[in-house]
Amino acid sequence: MATVGVTETRRSRFIGPIDEPPPPSPIVRIAIYAGSFDPITRGHEDLIHRSLEFVDRLIVAVATNSSKSPLFSVEERVDLIRAAVAGETRVEVCSFTGLLVDFAAREKATLLIRGLRAVSDFEYEYQMALMNRHLSPRLETVYMVPSLETTYISASLVREIARYGGDLSSLVHPAVATALRDRNQRT
Repeated sequence: MATVGVTETRRSRFIGPIDEPPPPSPIVRIAIYAGSFDPITRGHEDLIHRSLEFVDRLIVAVATNSSKSPLFSVEERVDLIRAAVAGETRVEVCSFTGLLVDFAAREKATLLIRGLRAVSDFEYEYQMALMNRHLSPRLETVYMVPSLETTYISASLVREIARYGGDLSSLVHPAVATALRDRNQRT
């Protein structure tokens, strides 16, 4: 009997859960949704929420583009996006400068999310996707079309409607509508 006990002790000592290799780490799918977001619209929000169906973490990245004259500063746009996606723990909002592929590498992202509202968007987006693939072959671009309810919304149209005091309630988050009204009252 003592021999059986020793054998069982040895077996549990060498074969038990402690001696088994740890399970492999789950792969975390990280995507970046980059843009100017000047301002973030309900269309952008729609893509953010729908992309969470197939990624674990989404980085909404505000690009600093020196060739554009934005209505809101980068910091203001980051804050407005944070307000629009408040409570969504898998979404991180930040800004970046430089090449998107370099930012994606730093963040360990493997997907870029891009929205296509119209056929006219495709040529530019396709060219960018090919260049990004050339610069970073493992970085994939995923195109998403907007929901039917948000297809017609663009940031430039929202700015125009805000400039003339139109109703923004179905186009942007309330914090964005307030910021647009405040900005237009100052100008």
